Amino acid sequence: MGFRFAGFRPAALRAAAVLILALGANAALAQSAPAKTATVAQPAAAATQAALAAAPAAAPAPAPVEATAATGNAAAGQAKAAVCGACHGVDGNSSDPQYPKLAGQSEQYIVRQLENFKSGKRQNPIMLGMATPLSEQDMHDIAAYFASKTPLPGVADQALVERGQKLFREGDVKRGIPACMACHSIDGRGNPGAQYPQLESQHAQYVEAVLKAWHNGDAWGTDAHSQIMPAIAKKLDANDIAAVASYIEGLHPATATDLAKPAAH
Repeated sequence: MGFRFAGFRPAALRAAAVLILALGANAALAQSAPAKTATVAQPAAAATQAALAAAPAAAPAPAPVEATAATGNAAAGQAKAAVCGACHGVDGNSSDPQYPKLAGQSEQYIVRQLENFKSGKRQNPIMLGMATPLSEQDMHDIAAYFASKTPLPGVADQALVERGQKLFREGDVKRGIPACMACHSIDGRGNPGAQYPQLESQHAQYVEAVLKAWHNGDAWGTDAHSQIMPAIAKKLDANDIAAVASYIEGLHPATATDLAKPAAH
């Protein structure tokens, strides 16, 4: 199975995007427009324990990643990140789904990816140009600003929720696919200490594009940590990728409104 990508939109060449998860992917989900729904993370302890019990073991632990101290100044980062709004939104909530949301992403993860762009470990010509002049403090300040923002909830395609939820919460033992939540947490908030990114409410189009790139052999470095997702993505087929990407877009922590809704039967 192979995937192909459309190129960057011309607007991207004018957008100075200081983006951590930027990809030149313009992959739209090739599907009809069924009803969409929010995929809410279960708040109850019992639900959490049940999901954890059903999940297969996480991917083997890679070699430790050198810790990146959270030293950014969000106030200073707001001015430095102004140019990022062209693609990622002034508050990190991008309106164009080919560009990832940065709101709420951990400072450590954003800094690591900016360093990867600057060093060329993660290939992207636009982000190479944007990251190269940034100092370490610039990176931390910009990252701290976006980390302080709240991601806006997305919605998932109802037809894909069941399959996406199973992969996210349980994985597929027979195919050696670990549950996404084993690293990214049950509500998609990630693990900053281990530098596993937040996935909550991320655009399905962007997630799908990244998973397809990893499936086809792309990687964001040569260290063991950077090889985790490419190895997992190779085991996913096109339907798996579409389903889990859609589920992630609708994933968000339960709110008072969600809890007031009657349970589905």
